[in-house]
Amino acid sequence: MAKVFDARSCFLGEGPLWHPLRRELFWFDIIGKRLLSRRDAQQSEWQFDEHVSAAGWIDEDHLIIASETGLWRFDIPTGDRHLLVALEADNPVTRSNDGRADPFGGFWIGTMGKRAEPGAGAIYRFFRGEVRRLVDGISISNSICFAPDGACAYYADTARQKVWRVGLDTDGWPVGTPALYLDLEPEGLWPDGAITDAEGGFWNAQWGAGRIARYLPDGRFDRSIAVPAPHVTCPAFAGGRLIATSAREGLSADALDAAPLSGQVFDLGQVALLRPEPSVNC
Repeated sequence: MAKVFDARSCFLGEGPLWHPLRRELFWFDIIGKRLLSRRDAQQSEWQFDEHVSAAGWIDEDHLIIASETGLWRFDIPTGDRHLLVALEADNPVTRSNDGRADPFGGFWIGTMGKRAEPGAGAIYRFFRGEVRRLVDGISISNSICFAPDGACAYYADTARQKVWRVGLDTDGWPVGTPALYLDLEPEGLWPDGAITDAEGGFWNAQWGAGRIARYLPDGRFDRSIAVPAPHVTCPAFAGGRLIATSAREGLSADALDAAPLSGQVFDLGQVALLRPEPSVNC
């Protein structure tokens, strides 16, 4: 049964990241321009002057953080940040959204319009100091994650209700044409953040559905776990537990009355197939 992991409310909670060396969970309130963390009972919080949305861990004291203007090396103890590379810094329409480290030491990050303008976003990869655009015409980038053996990457456009899969070469760059992995439109489901487990199972937060669903590598539905917030945004494996962020964005007063925990972070219990998030080489 789900329980509250952290009760600080986020308007748009996103991007949970478990730091295995620190045994600390980090996540974002994108609209609030905040990075939050929790390690045991200790809570921390950092305020930014622009939207921030996703991170990967570099070493014990540093993260890579995606903002609306760039990718940054962030010093956890001091809060200082150093620009690694610009990301759509000349485009005031867009901001970063979903992102994740890949098994090769790279970092994938998606962008989207601040008002979800159709086709305004894209998906990029940062690797060995270089950032390349991989996919154009994305409205709401989400579900970026990778098969445990590094054979393929997944990504979604929430607005289109679809998830794609694309093969990766030995350096982690996409090869071939992306193939449709999940078409959730017939079920009226909206894919948000996702992770994969040690067996290649795909765990997908589904906006508006109040659940995280697991799909097998061949796309068959396996199971779902209920979350006490309709807008569940992204899962993470954290110290042997399944964790999920959520949002208050887009909920009416009546909906918030019915789901008052919306915007908080939830502990959904132990999961047997966990695997750690890889580090970023930068």
